[in-house]
Amino acid sequence: MKIFSPIINMTSAIADLFFPPVCVSCGTHLFKQEVEICQMCIRRLPRTNFEKQPHENKMSLLMWGRCHVEQAYSLFYYKKGERVQRLLHEIKYRRNMDLGKELGRQLGKVIQQAKPGEYDCVIPIPLHPKKLRQRGFNQAELIADGLAEVLSIPMDISSVKRSVHTESQTRKGRFERWQNVENIFQVSETNLLNGKHVLLVDDVITTGSTMEACINTIRQVDGAQVSMATIACAVL
Repeated sequence: MKIFSPIINMTSAIADLFFPPVCVSCGTHLFKQEVEICQMCIRRLPRTNFEKQPHENKMSLLMWGRCHVEQAYSLFYYKKGERVQRLLHEIKYRRNMDLGKELGRQLGKVIQQAKPGEYDCVIPIPLHPKKLRQRGFNQAELIADGLAEVLSIPMDISSVKRSVHTESQTRKGRFERWQNVENIFQVSETNLLNGKHVLLVDDVITTGSTMEACINTIRQVDGAQVSMATIACAVL
């Protein structure tokens, strides 16, 4: 492996010379430390600043009366047709896995600055095995991977499963979305979550029905606490 490492590095350097990496959002050349998206675009995107009040913000208020959430974080506001939606589509439909992980890192840095205390693990909202086979990856897992890397805590993809395959939520109303996800999750490894504080991760939250269903399932485990984090939150 060490023999081929210099060759691989040289090949990569030559490729970058003739085909320099560019920002997926604005198309400008990326600096060496930037991955898929430039820092200028990250700063220009509509920030929520939820980390300043993780216990009481628009995202946590969305869940009041539906489930108990310790803290809630989201990087950007989401509107259809705008740049944040295009970034999420780049991950989900164009299979840009590097972008998914990088946005997870950016989310992790924001949570780290808020100094929320200790989380025991990061759990991405799981896909049903059928949907996972169709898509080939779980975008929430990419985000959770980058987030867990920054926070230096493990990512758990085995304790919570999606046991029911549901239709797409995209064209459903609020009540239909809630019906569509009711009782679709189950905890398969309760011993791993006993007394744990879980950081539950997804790409975007709109009505909150999927998050609600998963949070309520996890909180059935003795002593389990749940906080939630997403890349984007729909303008509420």
